[in-house]
Amino acid sequence: MFEEILAALARALKKHSIPYMVIGGQAVLLYGEPRITRDIDITLGVDAGHLDELLELARELSLQTIPDDVREFVFQTMVLPCLHEDTGIRVDFIFSFTPYETQAIQRSNRIQIQGTEVNFASLEDVIIHKIFAGRPRDIEDARSILLRNDNVDISYIQSWLDEFDISSDEKGFRKRFEELLLELHDSDT
Repeated sequence: MFEEILAALARALKKHSIPYMVIGGQAVLLYGEPRITRDIDITLGVDAGHLDELLELARELSLQTIPDDVREFVFQTMVLPCLHEDTGIRVDFIFSFTPYETQAIQRSNRIQIQGTEVNFASLEDVIIHKIFAGRPRDIEDARSILLRNDNVDISYIQSWLDEFDISSDEKGFRKRFEELLLELHDSDT
């Protein structure tokens, strides 16, 4: 069922010329250990000023918006949470506008799903998102991706985490990543 929804989302986003990348649990399934996930997270290459267009796209795909006051919720959180009516699968559209997100979308990998090209965040960008979120499940996801992939661009990850440490109120993203790398290195020896 997830594959059908991902393919339909990709076709609709392409039709509306909205750049995007799939992140979160669906991307972890692509690069890391299989795990249960009940949602689809999509970072959009547009800001919340495109909300009306997204609402039209949601209607086309039988996605029911979740918040009572959609506009207020979206402009406070930059997320449009929806529910696929037939399956109960949640789809979160995340509006973006930062240079990092623009670059990450451009770096996304195009994966064929049911004959449709679906844009997934690169494995490095999934790791960055997971380190940034920092919850235990996210760190475990980052660990599984690092363990299953030999060709990770560590310097790309470090560079962006350094940027986030400088620009964010929260600090320690690079340190969190370095600790994970050290842990993985120590477990190899």
